This record gives sequence, structure tokens and C-alpha cells, in this order.
Amino acid sequence: MEGVKHIMAISKNVFGVMPSGENVYKYTLTNHHGVSADFITLGGTWVTMNVPDRHGKMADVILGYDNLEGYLSNNPHFGAIIGRNANRIGGAVITIDGVDYRLEANNGPNNLHSAPDLYHRRLWESETSETDEGSCVTFSLKSPDKDQGYPGNASIQVSYTLTEDDSIRIRYRMICDKDTVANFTNHCYFNLAGHDSGSVMDQEVWLAASRFTPADEVSIPTGEILPVEGTPMDFTQMKPLGRDIDEPYEALILGHGYDHNWVLDHDPGILSLAARAKDSKSGRMMETYTDLPGIQLYTANFLNDPVPGKGGAHYQGRHAFCFETQHFPDACHKPHFPSPILKAGEVYDTTTVYRFYREME
Repeated sequence: MEGVKHIMAISKNVFGVMPSGENVYKYTLTNHHGVSADFITLGGTWVTMNVPDRHGKMADVILGYDNLEGYLSNNPHFGAIIGRNANRIGGAVITIDGVDYRLEANNGPNNLHSAPDLYHRRLWESETSETDEGSCVTFSLKSPDKDQGYPGNASIQVSYTLTEDDSIRIRYRMICDKDTVANFTNHCYFNLAGHDSGSVMDQEVWLAASRFTPADEVSIPTGEILPVEGTPMDFTQMKPLGRDIDEPYEALILGHGYDHNWVLDHDPGILSLAARAKDSKSGRMMETYTDLPGIQLYTANFLNDPVPGKGGAHYQGRHAFCFETQHFPDACHKPHFPSPILKAGEVYDTTTVYRFYREME
């Protein structure tokens, strides 16, 4: 290629071998700033994100594993594509067109993240491309009728593009031959000080959300949509994650910290700024954009992974946070929530962007 445009780069290497003998490949996307991200064909999982601090020092800011063995279990869902339905479905049953479809109750009485037959434990097809936006890897999966309990044969594509402004642009697409649920997210765990830097309670967060959906003792939304003003759920001004997290507030007591859905103030369908995070010590910052109606802020309250993380790190509770863009949890049972139902033959097409930058002194 001529000129500067093609300093972007894509490389492909074997990451490991499945118990079945099939190779798992790792794709590395690198832009002209030296910012890079890795993704693997097992689950289309996002495994590294290397970005500079205010002095130019690079660090990997997402939690994960050094090898395939870790990702074969990956109980915390590090970097995982979650579908067909992210988050919880109350009573582990979904009703579509008057028919009840039973799911597995894997989170108390509810289904969480469409488990146990998780998409991130399957090999996805992959292809790469250079686009006007940047270097792109696209993962594809065929999900048959009754897969995970859901109706319809679905074709799924998830693409990750590393742009020149140091963003990861994730586009989710699905089409199905029956009415079904389509509610995808990425379960990336972020620590802007570096994946092995311990607690994120000093890192600051802002959310473009003046309301949230309170949940019951098993984390199913009650159906209410309440204002955050005057509560510890208020992130309309940037504040440290740890400032209010241990307040004696019912939502925080039930969730053991932040693990809730916020109602974004933008119009669904319009790609808009949804969240911002900052690590003051390193100067690293991140913005999240989405066209979806909700975002789950999760402060890794239950994280205590016995499997060693990257470099032997032992990840524990509150060592990271997640910004999971989504339809509201249990929306299939709440007619006044935006619907996650995808009609047969229609295309689910949604984009979430994580943009990394730094605050200079």
C-alpha cells in the first residue's frame, strides 16, 4: 500500500489447541500509535488491550489469561461475547409469541448470560479486513434452533475494529428464521491502571444516565425506573467507584456493590456517549458509546478466580469494572422496557465503542 494509511497491521498466530485437536488462533490488531488489541477464535474473545499512560508507558488494561487453558473455563467471562441474551432472565423462562421456552436456571432461579452452553466456549469462524475505520476482525457463528433453549436458527457476526483514534468498535449482527431474543454484550473487565493493578475503587466513573432499574434480592429488575439523584447510584458527576459503594443502600446491599442496569438518557438507536472512566494516577481514560438503551456497571463484586490471570495475577473482587451495554435485564417480562425480541428475518445490528485516551498533566 502507498502512503501512510496502511501502518495499521493485523497478525495471526496459533494461540493453543482445543481438546478436539482444532487450532485456536489469536489475531493482533495494531494501529500507528502502537496501540494494540488481541482477539481469539475461541468465543471471539477480546484478550488484550494495550494503551499508553500520560508518559507513553503501555499497559494491558483488560483482565484475562495468558493461555488457552484459562479461556476454556473462563468462569468470570473475561472479554467474552455474551449472547443470545446477556444478563438475567427471571425464572429462566422466556415467552415468545405465546410459547414458553425453558432455559437453564444457573443463577439462583434465573438464567444468567444464556449459560451453561456459552458462546465463548465455542470456536467461531473468522476473517480480517482493512476498512476506512481501521483494521477489523470479524467472528461468525451459526446458532441452531433451540440452542441454549432459544427458538430459531440464527446467524451471528461480531466484528472488532481498532481505529486510529484508539477505539475498539464492536458491531453485533444477527438474523434468525423465528422470532427470538437478541441482546448481546461484551463482558470485558477493565482496570485502567493495568490489569494486575488491584483495586479500581479509586478510578472514577461518569454515566450518561439519570435513572436506573432497581432489582430484587436475586438481581431481577422490579420493573420500576427510578431517578439516581440523591442516591449512591448517581454517576451524573464523575466520582470514584469506591466513594459510595459501601453505603447502606438497598440496591448496593443486594448487589454486594454496583451490579445494576442504568437507563441511558439518549434515544435508543443513536450511537451516543454512555460512560466515561478515568484512572488519575496513570492518566488513562476510556469512553463508551452505544446505541442500546442500557448499561450495566459491574464492579466485579464476586470475582475471585482460582485460575491464575495474565502474568500469574490473582484477580479478586473490585479489581476491575465492566461497562456492559445492553437491553435491560429481564426485559422480555417487562412490556414497558425496550423489547429485546428480534422478529424473524429482521436484522439485529448494534454498535458499542470503547475509546481509550489519556489526560495529560
